[in-house]
Amino acid sequence: MTYDFHTHTFLSDGVNSPIELIRYASAAGYRCIAITDHASYSNIDELIEAAIRDCKLAEQYWDIIAIPGVELTNIPVESIDDMAEHAREKGARLVVVHGESTVEKVEPGTNLKAVSSGNVDLLAHPGLLTIEEARIAADKDVYLEITSRAGHSLSNGIVAKIGTQAGVKFLINSDAHSHKDLYIEGIQKKVALAAGLEESQFDRIVNINNVDFLKKLGY
Repeated sequence: MTYDFHTHTFLSDGVNSPIELIRYASAAGYRCIAITDHASYSNIDELIEAAIRDCKLAEQYWDIIAIPGVELTNIPVESIDDMAEHAREKGARLVVVHGESTVEKVEPGTNLKAVSSGNVDLLAHPGLLTIEEARIAADKDVYLEITSRAGHSLSNGIVAKIGTQAGVKFLINSDAHSHKDLYIEGIQKKVALAAGLEESQFDRIVNINNVDFLKKLGY
């Protein structure tokens, strides 16, 4: 069954409402989906409140784990820890930080600050990941993302290589901005292998990392 910890709705730059995206995921055989819209102090409170409502609604009626979260995106490096803590206080179960993707002008130092924070769970599409960043992520139990998102996926290879050297825990996420971006059967494995991960690493992500990450989030 599919676990996907990074998606977007029309609460930021996606297409679907949260409940609509969750419904599509449930129909596609997802076990778990996280709603992680782009956030900063301008919209973070409203995003979390809306995601919580639809995630509760979905879990009440459908057999799926729906996680309300945020993706802190293009914010000042020095604000990351405080904003992540604020997200937690407002009820976010998952805090993602938008990493230093090679296709966006994210402030340098974002990766390092995110993995060093005690309030961040997942670093999304880290771009040209360094061994220092990866080792801190492993030490702090911050998971790293292998993504199928166009553009961001260009650096999957280096993330897989450096992350493996440092012993980090990987997740494979869609970064979906529409129900059309959600995973169908077999695609997550292709994304993992195309990034250079071994089949045994993919099996670990599916059978161990996904479950451990849910426990980390309190599920």
